[in-house]
Amino acid sequence: MKPGPRRSISQADIVDAAFEIFEEKGGDAVSIRGVAARLGLTPTAMYTYFTSKNALQRAMVEQVFSGLDLAAASDPSVPWRTRVQRLAADLRARFADHPGAIVLVASGPLDGRHALTFSETLLEGFTGEGMPLADAARASAAVRAAVLGAITLDAAAAGADADAADAPAALWIEATQHPLTEAAALLAEPDPFAANLDRLLDGLGLAPAATPAE
Repeated sequence: MKPGPRRSISQADIVDAAFEIFEEKGGDAVSIRGVAARLGLTPTAMYTYFTSKNALQRAMVEQVFSGLDLAAASDPSVPWRTRVQRLAADLRARFADHPGAIVLVASGPLDGRHALTFSETLLEGFTGEGMPLADAARASAAVRAAVLGAITLDAAAAGADADAADAPAALWIEATQHPLTEAAALLAEPDPFAANLDRLLDGLGLAPAATPAE
């Protein structure tokens, strides 16, 4: 039996329902009408919370950013480089909790309150290291691009793994036309995320975090 309307619905309830549909059926299935049906609401009632599918998708992105531990990232007792590494890993983990959600980032600018607080935290950290604001802005953009790019590759790899199980056996084998790409793949680390971020931070001039004395 179809559930009746719920007496009290919050925006968080709607976003949670949208993620349920997203993870069950994919991004194309997320719609105002579909989420309304999931919650026992009318589409008209949904529009009092979100005026469009795009607005709903942006709220979903905000929910991902809302789980970041920005208080820890602002702790001055921890070297900034270490805080950047933890914050990047935290954001990656948040997106891993919602497989494929990285595609939602393209639904609009990252200008929600939680996304902007994430950007502000990066800027505060880099300026705190003595960078002029213009350089801090470039450094922050580089870190965001590196992390979101890695998350995109994570999602692509997960999709490839899922597809491989259903792929038919190859009918023929050709000599590779991309020998360097093939060789590089064999040399790649199992999870190069942390090492790649380290190289980026080296390039930005952040000194390595001091190792504890033995």
